Amino acid sequence: MPPARRTSSPRDRRTYDPNRIRTALINQVEAVTDAAHRLGPDSFALPSGLPGWDVHHLLVHIAQQIEAVPGQLGRPETEVSTRTPELSLTRWALATAGAAGRLDEATRREAAEVTDGPARIDRAVADLEPVIESAVREDLVIPHDFGRMRMLDFTVSRLVELVVHSDDLARATGVRVALDRQATAAAVRVLADALAAKAPGGSVEVRVPPFAVVQAVEGPRHTRGTPPNVVETDPLTWIRLATGRTSWAEALATPHLAASGERSDLSALLPVLS
Repeated sequence: MPPARRTSSPRDRRTYDPNRIRTALINQVEAVTDAAHRLGPDSFALPSGLPGWDVHHLLVHIAQQIEAVPGQLGRPETEVSTRTPELSLTRWALATAGAAGRLDEATRREAAEVTDGPARIDRAVADLEPVIESAVREDLVIPHDFGRMRMLDFTVSRLVELVVHSDDLARATGVRVALDRQATAAAVRVLADALAAKAPGGSVEVRVPPFAVVQAVEGPRHTRGTPPNVVETDPLTWIRLATGRTSWAEALATPHLAASGERSDLSALLPVLS
């Protein structure tokens, strides 16, 4: 898979191919829906791994992420001021911590009202299907809590959420949830770009093969040869690190994370999305 393109704009906005994102969204939604329907009745009360949420809460939250796409597209047309800063995926990822409390409250409130999590996901999927083409429009700009955002970027943000929560569901229940390759690539890249924006610099090279390589952390920048500070990990470990599902120390104690050089400890910079 070729890497997603970067533009030369001041905010270094990575762009995503609409066709790939549409396919990835369809595949990831199908995978998590299938997994939800394969859960046994005793699974819904299992801890999700997220503070205060059981698997039922998690399923409701997954439905909300799917439904957010048609929800945005179904809003009355509003003129979006060009004076409002455009919200990139990087800025979205770094801003999520500020909305965590509100999202937690919304999930808890709906989970208390809904009795059937898989059916709730089905309803969200039914709403998504008729608007799947509009979901990947890059020419459509929508209002967002943190600024104006391209619809394609908003859909990529939901794809990141779906990948992260598909993994949460698999870990909590032991039920396999397939992670679409293109969806995983998008999640890895968004989170890697967020790290580079959070700690700009060129002293550490962060490698998540085969999907992303970014430079981060202030300090001497290497120009040729092997960088003096290198962090390398696999896509799923990176996603878990970048979202706080796994700590730096836990990952470093496994073969899945390698860090070399005196500046390679990223523990103080993680997670980048919460």
